[in-house]
Amino acid sequence: MTKTKAYGALDARSPLAALDIERREPGADDVQIRILWCGVCHSDLHTARNEWHNTLYPTVPGHEIVGRVTAVGSAVTKFKVGDLAGVGCMVDSCGHCPSCADGEEQYCDNGFTGTYNGPVFGGENTFGGYSQSIVVKQSFVLRIAHPEAQLAGVAPLLCAGITTWSPLRQWEVGPGKTVGIVGLGGLGHMGVKLAHALGAHVVLFTTSANKVADGLRLGADEVVVSKDPEQMARQAGRLDFILNTVAAPHDLNPFLALLKRDGTMTLVGAPGEPHPSPDVFALIFKRRRIGGSLIGGIRETQEMLDFCAQHGIVSDTETIRMDEINGAYERMLKSDVRYRFVVDMATLG
Repeated sequence: MTKTKAYGALDARSPLAALDIERREPGADDVQIRILWCGVCHSDLHTARNEWHNTLYPTVPGHEIVGRVTAVGSAVTKFKVGDLAGVGCMVDSCGHCPSCADGEEQYCDNGFTGTYNGPVFGGENTFGGYSQSIVVKQSFVLRIAHPEAQLAGVAPLLCAGITTWSPLRQWEVGPGKTVGIVGLGGLGHMGVKLAHALGAHVVLFTTSANKVADGLRLGADEVVVSKDPEQMARQAGRLDFILNTVAAPHDLNPFLALLKRDGTMTLVGAPGEPHPSPDVFALIFKRRRIGGSLIGGIRETQEMLDFCAQHGIVSDTETIRMDEINGAYERMLKSDVRYRFVVDMATLG
């Protein structure tokens, strides 16, 4: 085991602070990565403060990781020392259930192992990307094709990017489709960029009138202020698909009314409290659907990264020092970031 500097929380009430953790020595199938940038996800905050009531302490968040390979095991064939590499939300799964066989490790029947906070169904803790380095089996490491100068903007693709890419692909978003994106935050701004690049007509819904210009800049064809009933009414029955990225409880019914017959609204935000129950009649009279989607598998994540590299897509970011993380969490709660904090890991230690 090797001692590694990190930043984490010892309990739900303590601010994140410097601590030491241990990383295993690289095994035959392992890749060791020196972390250069780590994105800050709302899930990091939920976990640090035990808002999902499952946190293993001490906790070291961070699952939007990019860095440089510093060592590889004897059986590693996909990476070599010096390569740029990424790690997302998972570092292992059972590998033999139907979901894993289909390349959908995030739905592993036996529970994937999170980059931090351990296996879904319980087990030994894992420590994430708010640290100097990480050791991960090669099958859960991603290739990075973006230029090195863009790495800060690449890091959030490992969660925000794949979380929006996966449902857009699952519901076949592309040319000829009119797609709504609800919310313009870390997830929503990636949803707008990706849906636009896939060729869809993109309608952004935001509660903030001051985000209209930004939505258009990011690739939305139309921006609707969802607090305005007249603007919402003009969208009734227009949309083939809605990607709802909002992570706070809210009324889903106004958005269901915007779907065409057989349209689907997929939820990717994970609120701390449930949404109000939707109106059943809004579903049954137009055969509308509400769906859900969880990140994406490794194969799909690599597809997303390659697509983004080809199209020059990165996240809009604000770079922070590691010791600014607690203030960043408070700003996240106020939606005071456009659109993703990314930690310069050179500032750790």
